[in-house]
Amino acid sequence: MSDANRRPNILWICTDQQRYDTIGALGNGDVSTPNLDRLAGEGVAFKRAYCQSPICTPSRASFLTGMYPSSIRVNRNGNPDFPDFPPLISKTLADAGYSCGLIGKLHLTSAYGRVEKRADDGYDYWQYSHAPRDDWAAGHDYADWVRARGADLGQLIQDPAGVPAELHQTTWCAEKTIEFMTANRSRPWFASVNIYDPHPPFNPPAAYRKLFDPERARPPIFQPSDLTQQAKLAAVDFQSEAREPAELDINSPILPQSPSRLLVEADTAGERDALTLIAAYYAMIKLIDDQVGRILAALEKTGQREDTIVIFTSDHGETLGDHGLIQKGCRFYEGLVRVPLIWSWPGEFEADLRCPALVELTDIAPTLLDVCGLPVPEYMTGRSLLPILNGRQPPEKHRDFVRCEYIDALDLPDATFATMYFDGRYKLVCYHNHGLGELYDLEADPQELADLWDEPTCQALKSELLQRSFDTYMTSLYAGPDRIGPM
Repeated sequence: MSDANRRPNILWICTDQQRYDTIGALGNGDVSTPNLDRLAGEGVAFKRAYCQSPICTPSRASFLTGMYPSSIRVNRNGNPDFPDFPPLISKTLADAGYSCGLIGKLHLTSAYGRVEKRADDGYDYWQYSHAPRDDWAAGHDYADWVRARGADLGQLIQDPAGVPAELHQTTWCAEKTIEFMTANRSRPWFASVNIYDPHPPFNPPAAYRKLFDPERARPPIFQPSDLTQQAKLAAVDFQSEAREPAELDINSPILPQSPSRLLVEADTAGERDALTLIAAYYAMIKLIDDQVGRILAALEKTGQREDTIVIFTSDHGETLGDHGLIQKGCRFYEGLVRVPLIWSWPGEFEADLRCPALVELTDIAPTLLDVCGLPVPEYMTGRSLLPILNGRQPPEKHRDFVRCEYIDALDLPDATFATMYFDGRYKLVCYHNHGLGELYDLEADPQELADLWDEPTCQALKSELLQRSFDTYMTSLYAGPDRIGPM
């Protein structure tokens, strides 16, 4: 840093529903992500980072507090309020002297028919857009920005060509981030940038859609037996029914007002097949990458790059046709629970490092506290990544396992409760109120096509993993405030 006594700025970019395998430098030759590729080259890319819920609100609550959703009792989308404890990392940083800005989505409480109710979040700069829809009478900063440019968001989102790039929510996020980062201030800043894409409805601007040919897209992970497997799990909450990849449909049963129905409705049949959706998904990521490039260029132009930690991640993934599924819900396949995670700080963090260690998104908050020289509270279950980032610890090992939860997270009829335990080889999933589960050996079966749950030769292994999973759940629970006496 230019001033040894000054804490770094923090730019945390979080997309919505972006899978781990969507960055060129990390192995996907079909996408176009030169700016994210450069960011990975300048920093540490964690190749096995896992969210703690495959649903927005519990995942975001988890990584903003460093705790599992069940420990803070934020398990669902659609909550009326956010608890007073634990504090968000933004609040802790604000109390430590940071100027904190929120750009885009927050989604810690319900945004259904209202602008979500804010917690004591510490943000002194607030530019809010839960989703690129004009659903709120007031308080939607992105819609106001579109109106100020002579357009109407309600009309734009109904255009089969998609919202043009210059008026897109992703572009707005970049504009407001640059505005926040380049303001004159004497304090270090923390920018929490929450882009809505590549979340459904998979409707990128037409100019970006034409860059990706569906016929050249890599197909989803699928074999005919997936339909049998998903039929077994049909009662378990999910936003779509399993189908052949050529017959996918992203219409959501829980959000009738969702713009998912606006996916090129005017086009011919077949426009929702897996390859078309994958191409549209990559087009949204291309727009994200372009805008990340603008943000990084502004950092460099203002001389702040060497004083700024940049983090890029997503709240959870997307099935994207894998196993015959689209969108999200109560499943724990790699495409849904494994996400990108890149950290970059020139001169301070390792460069061009691909870290194979298991990590959780709960590890982000304690890492930021550690970097800033602030104490990491004992209640956090996240663990600082700083020893890997600064090269003081080998990158091969960070955690023995990662966990993920689904606790009645969506407003679907079944109200499923489920947990995932993954030790780097074996992934155990329990659907607790169904007597069902899944067990995969990802060393032998990285695509999760051979479920070993009922395999006679794997019952001892399953029993051992069930015990471990239960133990890790119990030991991760927040036991409450510190004792003041023996009784």
